[in-house]
Amino acid sequence: MDTGFVTVSELNGYIKALFESDDVLSGISVSGEISNIKYHSSGHLYLTLKDENATVNAVMFRSDVMRMNFRPENGMRVIASGRVSVYERGGQYQLYVSYMKPDGIGALYMALEKLKKKLLSEGLFDESKKKAIPAYPKRIGVVTSPTGAVIRDIIRVSGRRFPMSEIVLFPVHVQGEYAVPEICAAIDYFNIEKNVDVLIVGRGGGSLEDLWAFNCEEVVRAVAKSTVPVISAVGHQTDFTLTDLAADKSAATPSMAAELATPDGEELRASVTAREERMKILARRMLDSKRFYLDDRSNALELNSPKNRLLRSLALLDSKSEKLKNLINTKTADARLLLAKGTARLEALSPLAVLTRGFGFVEDSEGKTVSSIENISVGDALKIIMKDGSADARVVSVRKDR
Repeated sequence: MDTGFVTVSELNGYIKALFESDDVLSGISVSGEISNIKYHSSGHLYLTLKDENATVNAVMFRSDVMRMNFRPENGMRVIASGRVSVYERGGQYQLYVSYMKPDGIGALYMALEKLKKKLLSEGLFDESKKKAIPAYPKRIGVVTSPTGAVIRDIIRVSGRRFPMSEIVLFPVHVQGEYAVPEICAAIDYFNIEKNVDVLIVGRGGGSLEDLWAFNCEEVVRAVAKSTVPVISAVGHQTDFTLTDLAADKSAATPSMAAELATPDGEELRASVTAREERMKILARRMLDSKRFYLDDRSNALELNSPKNRLLRSLALLDSKSEKLKNLINTKTADARLLLAKGTARLEALSPLAVLTRGFGFVEDSEGKTVSSIENISVGDALKIIMKDGSADARVVSVRKDR
């Protein structure tokens, strides 16, 4: 460097070189409270770290931000690790953060409660958004570590309860800087492929820091927006994460998650056996009913068959014929009796009957019956008719009774 004078750029460059050559400043962790935080559209994070007496500007590039398992907010105490260097253009030194974590359990709880309130206000945990877990899943997706007890418990329980289900594991880190992006990628994979019926997302128990990936906003939102029903299984019975609130069902343990995801095979077998017996009873009743109906219809069909109808018609015809014959005979007998009576009356009134008793009657020359003396005169030709013949006569005299 020229000892006479230097440019501003040279000065800032020189100072930057001094900073970067310092072993302490090239790898340092700073504890402080976040203020003036800004999430840039580029994905970079800009913030100020402060304590009671001083402040320092800090920047965290997008690639490092994506690896965080929590969301920094103003007022949160953190430990930021990285290097101190100079921003030559502005002539200001700042902390270039490569890794950040909450400073103590209190900060974690504060971050957790703040994120919980935010997501609650968005309705992310509403019961109305929960999806039903399928009753008989063919394939169960599991997002967890491939080496932990979680996957072994899930395989054991599901195999005992419902061995027809296939377990599909998407191995992920469940803590550390890779956990959040891997868990989100696994959930996205199953939602894109749609190759499982239900998802179990979880890990074994641990401290709040160990479980923090399942409190991370990105994971919680991925669980909430999943179209595949999700069962969370994070930690043990006393553990709690925001993923539990976002999931469609929450299990206290991974074993319980496997129970929620699968039906009880023994209960199914008992239910199937009971239903089979009920079906047999119903089938027998139905067959008996159909058989009775068929017999009834068969009898009705036999009764109404053309042959039987013809036989009934013939029997009816015979009956009517017999009745008609009897009626004719009765009518004939009545007519004969009536005729005999009429004949007897006619015979009684017939002039011939009178003639048989010795009487006769007189006709004039024109064949008219002479019933009075007033109808004849002396000299008229008359015919006298008797029972066995007639005789011609002529009137000689006429005498009228007084």
